[in-house]
Amino acid sequence: MRKSYIWEYYRQLLNSLNLSRVYNFLLVETSFLLSRIFRRVILWGKPWAASIEPTTFCNLRCPECPTGMQTLIRPKGNLDLLNFTQIIDKLSSNLIYLTLYFQGEPLLNPHFTEMVTSARKRRIFVATSTNGHYLNDENVNRIISSGLNRLIISMDGLDQETYSKYRVKGNLKTVIEGIERLVTARKSAKAKFPFIELQFIVMRHNQHQIKEMNEFYLRSGADKISIKTAQVYNFDPENSIIPTLAEKSRYSQLPDGSYVVAKKIKNRCHRIWSSLVVTWDGKVVPCCYDKDADHQFGNLLAEPLNMLWKNQINSSFLKKVLNNRSEIEICRNCGE
Repeated sequence: MRKSYIWEYYRQLLNSLNLSRVYNFLLVETSFLLSRIFRRVILWGKPWAASIEPTTFCNLRCPECPTGMQTLIRPKGNLDLLNFTQIIDKLSSNLIYLTLYFQGEPLLNPHFTEMVTSARKRRIFVATSTNGHYLNDENVNRIISSGLNRLIISMDGLDQETYSKYRVKGNLKTVIEGIERLVTARKSAKAKFPFIELQFIVMRHNQHQIKEMNEFYLRSGADKISIKTAQVYNFDPENSIIPTLAEKSRYSQLPDGSYVVAKKIKNRCHRIWSSLVVTWDGKVVPCCYDKDADHQFGNLLAEPLNMLWKNQINSSFLKKVLNNRSEIEICRNCGE
């Protein structure tokens, strides 16, 4: 992270705080700590972070992404502005951090920047993640004007052949031009945000470009580079996605050639105590690993937050996490 942006980034986060949100944050964190100690579900406060899904549509066909592979079972659609307002109204009094992203490419929702503006008016820190193909002049100007705090741009290769092995149907030139356009427009507007973060997911076919990616970041004018490990669904020995660099992989290879998650699954999860995920049609799920909303515990368009957050379905799921998290399918492939 560039030193010039560290203070401003955290200043924006602090600006999202008030006494009510701080009190709620302390309640949530204390309840998580006590739940770990006593091995029973204690759920004080309400989520201080959330992800809301603007859309399930995407222009790319990434092979390890349920959206890209078109294997999502749940209905596809766009979140409309009226429903977003209804959802954010129920969350905003306690919300500090909002991610406008779950599945799909968020900039495909025509109301995306209006949603950002709405959340920012409520003094919520707003982040999103994009594949970088829609950073044209109009969108860039709207993004800057919206007050978006953090924009993650996925860029998993530094030549078209390497890039498109995973970002199928993607165009690296378009992404690079979009980054340049955003950096230039932000400077011209004398704006400090959005905080621009480049993301490089390490896979077998691009692991040789890690150093080159760091060099590109330093030239780009972006504020941060994140070198991330890849999540895969195919544990077959022939899976060419999993890198051979052990320190850059979530998985270990067994003697038979198959792969398993390297980290031991611990019976705890801070994420599901402090946050929730809302799909485009209002379904509430524990976290971003529940792609098909298999563990839905309510619908925020139809129910009050307090009723669904502390209902029996959510409590039962949290109890399973504390007792034997490895029994839960979505938890077996999680790095938390």
